[in-house]
Amino acid sequence: MKVGLYFGTFNPIHVGHLIIANYMADYTDLDQVWLVVSPQNPLKEKKSLLADFHRLALVREGIFDNAKLKASDIEFKLPIPSYTTNTLAHLKENYPDNEFSLIMGEDNLRTFHKWKNHEWVLENYKLYVYPRAMTVQEEAEESAIKSNTANSFIEHPNVTLCEDVPVMKVSSSFIRKAIKEGRDVRYLLSEPVHKYIEEMNFYK
Repeated sequence: MKVGLYFGTFNPIHVGHLIIANYMADYTDLDQVWLVVSPQNPLKEKKSLLADFHRLALVREGIFDNAKLKASDIEFKLPIPSYTTNTLAHLKENYPDNEFSLIMGEDNLRTFHKWKNHEWVLENYKLYVYPRAMTVQEEAEESAIKSNTANSFIEHPNVTLCEDVPVMKVSSSFIRKAIKEGRDVRYLLSEPVHKYIEEMNFYK
């Protein structure tokens, strides 16, 4: 089975995440997409970050009716900080019949050279890259600083640029701030996620 790994803190998971995950599962050759919830680093306290099990629960609520999407807590069991190479090695050992790939935004691809053992990852795993939603000003700045390194990654045979992904300019930090201010965020979250956050009184 071909599985795409979509990493994130998902604090909280929102419609933007779900659109990307569903696109990758439905419009590419991937059979499933696993949303891998990143654990909290115990050495870096972050008050706005919900506990690991709550963020995992939110992801499960968001994808409960989609058989092509799966919530994964695989990194909860691994040493902190989490390195993608370690996670991939662990998955390969535990799921030898699966073919794993990585899903990332184009902005992350530009800093991919900073990843631990990025050359090994690129040679051994496929990368499905989606564009990042940007303002006109951000697009101009991005174009000005676009590096040759990023271009070489995009041209690599293991990199697939999925330009048709309908990305949204919405962030978890915007949603958290809006909830704290008492604003209506119901259309930025799936209904089960919104209900869970409301019931648990999160981010207020």
